[in-house]
Amino acid sequence: MAISFDAALGIHDDALLHRARRAEVLANNIANADTPNFKARDMEFAHALEHASQMQVKQTATSSGHKTQLLEPDLAADMMYRIPNQASVDGNTVELQQEMARYTENALDYQTSFQFLNKKFTGLKSAIKGE
Repeated sequence: MAISFDAALGIHDDALLHRARRAEVLANNIANADTPNFKARDMEFAHALEHASQMQVKQTATSSGHKTQLLEPDLAADMMYRIPNQASVDGNTVELQQEMARYTENALDYQTSFQFLNKKFTGLKSAIKGE
């Protein structure tokens, strides 16, 4: 009997990937907190998860010149601009404390997704060993 990893892992692998992508976006916001006219962006988890579940296309590199990116162009279109609570004089929409709080929350969500995924693999390993 073949094991279907997609069925066995559920949404946890997609959730982990989304959390990693969101960490990149939030880190970019934090890094550009002092950049004039920089617009803070974010990704909505529910929308990205829906997008991931609809797109089951596997990408393969057909040339050595192809590059893999953490942030795919398709997901860049799904990112939203953040509306600041307090407008900045230089046009920057990053509110550093809020971005850091979102980054920390995302890190905790990443850890939780990783733990769920780890438990799934532990269960599969036990099933394969017959324990």
